[in-house]
Amino acid sequence: MSAETIVRGFDPLRGSGPKRPTSERAGSPADVTMAFDDNRLASSLFGGHDQNLAFLERRLGVEATVRGNHLAIRGPAEACQQAQKVLESLYDRVKRGESVALGDVDGAIRMTLSQGQLFPAGSEAPRPGFSQVSTRKKTIVARTAAQDAYIRALGKHELVFATGPAGTGKTYIAVAWAAALIERGEADRIILSRPAVEAGERLGFLPGDMKEKVDPYLRPLYDALYDVMPPEKVERGMTSGMIEIAPLAFMRGRTLANAVVLLDEAQNTSSMQMKMFLTRLGENSRMIITGDPTQIDLPPGQTSGLAEAVALLENVEGIGVTRFTAADVVRHELVARIVRAYEGSHESPAV
Repeated sequence: MSAETIVRGFDPLRGSGPKRPTSERAGSPADVTMAFDDNRLASSLFGGHDQNLAFLERRLGVEATVRGNHLAIRGPAEACQQAQKVLESLYDRVKRGESVALGDVDGAIRMTLSQGQLFPAGSEAPRPGFSQVSTRKKTIVARTAAQDAYIRALGKHELVFATGPAGTGKTYIAVAWAAALIERGEADRIILSRPAVEAGERLGFLPGDMKEKVDPYLRPLYDALYDVMPPEKVERGMTSGMIEIAPLAFMRGRTLANAVVLLDEAQNTSSMQMKMFLTRLGENSRMIITGDPTQIDLPPGQTSGLAEAVALLENVEGIGVTRFTAADVVRHELVARIVRAYEGSHESPAV
């Protein structure tokens, strides 16, 4: 990765792990100097105005100073070691021609911290990376342990529920997974559905054809599709029927075979709607159901179909459930703080 890595406070003769004499604590100060062999790639790694380094400093509590192609990191020994691993993994990514945004830095930090918890210092266990979803346009790498579990559940189960707050990647990963299955020839169609609660599921009064009527409710799904698939393929798919927009109210009576069926905002389904949707599953099909149990727009007193379904089906063979929390929010840092504030203000329904 780099031409040279000098770690003061670490013993190079004992490998990459820190030197830990009896008197040394994890918080002991240390200096790490990293030398990169390509200044252009290093600049991409650091980000515009070194914003990626600034983010790393805030998250790990270290100080990073750039001098030419050298980077000096100072702080607690364990934090310096973590920062070094994060930068090494991200530099490998840059060398493969991939970009590194703040979200990627956040994901690398989460992965490094998660691995540290799973495999303590001195452990001989392997340190696997997080799971990923690859499409022709991009590769989505899990940024949290919950996202990793979610991707693994998608690969293992025919029906997967994903619940949790906004910004955790539930819908985005689901769309990417659907696109990947289409590209691999494991499914023929992608069917996107969402309850239009705000319109009372009565869309007739809205202007335009069916697609135009439901577009406002499905915009997040469109955005994700265009992000993981070439725009021209999305347009062709919608024209040919490979990508279908199917409002929940119009799903009754259908049997969906050879398809990836995604129901978003499922917390706003009634018990009857959820049962109807689940029984649409046909031969060689996959279902992914996502929702945020803290943002239910149903009339007061009406049970959320998502909450009921998860409670009833969690232990059924072939069904996977992944629960996200505020700790898994991968949007702006402020979003995670907002979610935690709301979670702390009142008890949310358990899903």
